[in-house]
Amino acid sequence: MLSIKDALELAQGQSLDLIEISPNGNPPVAKIMSFGKYQYEASKKLRKSRAGAKTTETKSIQVKIGTGDHDLGLKAKTASKWLREGHRIKIELFLSGRAKYMDEKFLRERLDRVLHLITENYKVSDPYKRGPKGLFLTIERAK
Repeated sequence: MLSIKDALELAQGQSLDLIEISPNGNPPVAKIMSFGKYQYEASKKLRKSRAGAKTTETKSIQVKIGTGDHDLGLKAKTASKWLREGHRIKIELFLSGRAKYMDEKFLRERLDRVLHLITENYKVSDPYKRGPKGLFLTIERAK
């Protein structure tokens, strides 16, 4: 353990910089090295962590009340693929005109038709909600 004065003299003697690594430690930790090299290593570490991070996106599937079974199957297949990739999926039941005032239970059954066709394991992250365009829910891959 060196005093700040001794550490600064040692760093200047080697024509390097004194860099404080952990200021909150007891005692504070510092390194003697080139500041440019320190910045380069820090940015390299940051770039590597960003490259390793996987971004998840919320994909959207829109169905209507009268959507046929074959079309629902295709949409469910796409949803299963997106779940496998790790994305969240917002499934919307698009309602137009008088359909907005239909029975809530009936509308939920229409949304459940798609959910029953999805092959991947999923969990409902956002339960059924009413939006301006209709009813929707959000699902994501189960761990």
